[in-house]
Amino acid sequence: MSDTVPTHLAHWGAFSPIVRDGADGVDGHADVTAVRPSTSDTAPSPLLGNLVGSLRHPLRIDRPYVRAGWLERGRGPDRRRGEDAFVSMSWDDVLDVLADELRGVYDTAGPDAVFGGSYGWSSAGRFHHAQSQVHRFLNTLGGYVRSVNTYSVGTSEVLLPHILGGGVEVLGALTSWQVLAEHTELMVCVGGLPAKNTAVAPGGVSRHRVSEHLRSMADRGVEFVIVGPDRADIPEELSARWLPVRPGTDTAFLLALAYVLVTERRYDAAFVRTHCTGFDRVVPYLTGKADGIAKNPAWAAALCGIDVAAITELARAMSTRRTMLTVTYALQRAEFGEQPVWAAVLVATLLGQIGLPGGGFGHGYGSMADNGLPAQTWSLPTLPQGTNPVTTAIPVARIADMLLNPGREYDYDGRRHRYPDIELIYWCGGNPFHHHQQLTKLREAWRRVNTIVVHEPYWTATARHADIVLPATVTLERDDIGASRADAVLTAMRRCADPYAEAWDDYAIFAELAARLGVAEAYTEDRTAEQWLRHLYEDWRQRTGNPDLPDFGAFWAAGSVTLPEPQPSVLFADFRRDPMAHPLRTPSGRIELYSATIASFDYEDCPGHPAWLAPAEWHGSPRAEWFPLVLLANNPATRLHSQLDFGPYSQASKVAGREPIRMHPADAASRGIVDGDLVRVYNDRGACLAGAVLDDDLLPGVVQLSTGAWFTPVPGTDPVLCTAGSVNVLTRDTGSSRLSQGCSGSRVLVEVARWSGPVPPAPS
Repeated sequence: MSDTVPTHLAHWGAFSPIVRDGADGVDGHADVTAVRPSTSDTAPSPLLGNLVGSLRHPLRIDRPYVRAGWLERGRGPDRRRGEDAFVSMSWDDVLDVLADELRGVYDTAGPDAVFGGSYGWSSAGRFHHAQSQVHRFLNTLGGYVRSVNTYSVGTSEVLLPHILGGGVEVLGALTSWQVLAEHTELMVCVGGLPAKNTAVAPGGVSRHRVSEHLRSMADRGVEFVIVGPDRADIPEELSARWLPVRPGTDTAFLLALAYVLVTERRYDAAFVRTHCTGFDRVVPYLTGKADGIAKNPAWAAALCGIDVAAITELARAMSTRRTMLTVTYALQRAEFGEQPVWAAVLVATLLGQIGLPGGGFGHGYGSMADNGLPAQTWSLPTLPQGTNPVTTAIPVARIADMLLNPGREYDYDGRRHRYPDIELIYWCGGNPFHHHQQLTKLREAWRRVNTIVVHEPYWTATARHADIVLPATVTLERDDIGASRADAVLTAMRRCADPYAEAWDDYAIFAELAARLGVAEAYTEDRTAEQWLRHLYEDWRQRTGNPDLPDFGAFWAAGSVTLPEPQPSVLFADFRRDPMAHPLRTPSGRIELYSATIASFDYEDCPGHPAWLAPAEWHGSPRAEWFPLVLLANNPATRLHSQLDFGPYSQASKVAGREPIRMHPADAASRGIVDGDLVRVYNDRGACLAGAVLDDDLLPGVVQLSTGAWFTPVPGTDPVLCTAGSVNVLTRDTGSSRLSQGCSGSRVLVEVARWSGPVPPAPS
């Protein structure tokens, strides 16, 4: 293949890869040597740089492999999973073996014993979408146990329908940035407005526009306030006022704002009367009449570590100006993560600005590139997954609990459920050994399954913990259609390199398996991958009702099609205008400051109204005596999740070959740590090595270590020591509450010490 510059799309941007033959000195071995961002993107993401060298990287999986122990001893639990050797097999042989295994499990244990794992981030393409492919395939066999909700925002996805009438719908319909730029006067960002997250959106980003909207707001004089322990969680150019509250105390801070609004009668009584319910149940809690503790600024300031006056003054300012109160996703990825979100809804409701242009409540500004952009009114061209007859599902963050406790009952959203007994995991796309918390617990759970099958392009920790590993292509090695819910461009993602070694795309793998299992027609519908692309596009074109859209041939030749930009929108505008004609989908039709439904569940960890519940992992807990630093475990700035951590841009951020950990200079000095030192970050769950970076943007007592370094345990260490700096060896695997069972891995208590022992090899 000669030098090519085809159009392509990643979750972090549109680009043209420069792919050259023989880049590694071997004829026919094409690889990416450079990446040209789309000329229409005025703020392209540097994450594109991770694609350089990714096609022929030494971590690519070259052929099918089967774990030696699984071949020798047969299916079953095995403590050597993750440390065992692998044996290569031909495609014909491995597909025969896998088809026999699938047939046996479905015939004897049934589909309730199969877990279809995938997290949907493997490609921006709509056809070669790993999650859709594996779920469609398993549905043709009779179904599978699935997961619901997300690691990113799973707590709010359960809470918000109870109090605002919608979860995903509310999160995806934020008031548009254009509206904020025209009307907002004060933007209070609880948890910040982290620019790094706005590089990425599911399905791709043709233009990164958040920074230009923020500049427009700053130029118009909008005041920004960041509430949180990390000043760097908002762009420096916004000159935001920083209220450095301690991690885990956001709910107390928000309740104190509500206290001021109520006791100083600064709340919108008319709006509260007509648009919400439960105000009379919340006020006694705020004032202390219900429990003897007034949630006033003095009470909150002692917990949060800030001045009393700062809370009072902010509440008063919010009541006199057009205010948008936004909460990041990270705050709900924690024990009792429902509470800061619900408390923010309380404050926004009291202000009476919900549904006004530029005011009200937002959840997720700064959490993804498309949050705050109006969504297209029609659905995207996506591969149908068919019907899953299996009704059993688990919250996505409870997979380790499921595998360790088959048959055990657990609570979730008001009902009792029972974990299924899983014999086979089929994982296609995604890396649970990145996303999940407390990786030693996950590894123990993983070893209790009979068979684990993984499609992967690279030797991730998930692939290394599998029994059958099938080498998958990457997005640059196949044709696809790229599209996002809030992007005005549909992209023809043209293949620009031959598949690496013996890698196949997921569709080809499943088609061959389907033929062996007698369900080929149900899976493929007698279409090739190219025919599927044409079919999906033409079906989508017809559904849009737009006669001016080109046919597939013209679209593919042009490389993209630009759609009309949706009109800017205001969240809850119709509801505000007429709550009777446009009620919310809550029991009352209104905003539920007190939820009788949630209260009826009788969950001590999620009562019927927003409340302060002291988390186990925070500065004031008993554990802080042993582990005095609060570690913020948030998304990385140099990659998407764990994808392409070996890429040049991600690797350039490493310190001594490890993930960097940011520390306040005072915390480092008291431990004899200087900038650039190799350090051990640890608690009683595990430890990892990281490179120290001193930064006074952090509140003293707080450290920050991003997720996404590839889990690389040092053999023979107990508790585990990850040499790469994977933060999830430290985090706690417990649900946010019995209501949501969401991920609670955004913060954890640790200690940090300078590493003085033998230095294990850095991951490669």
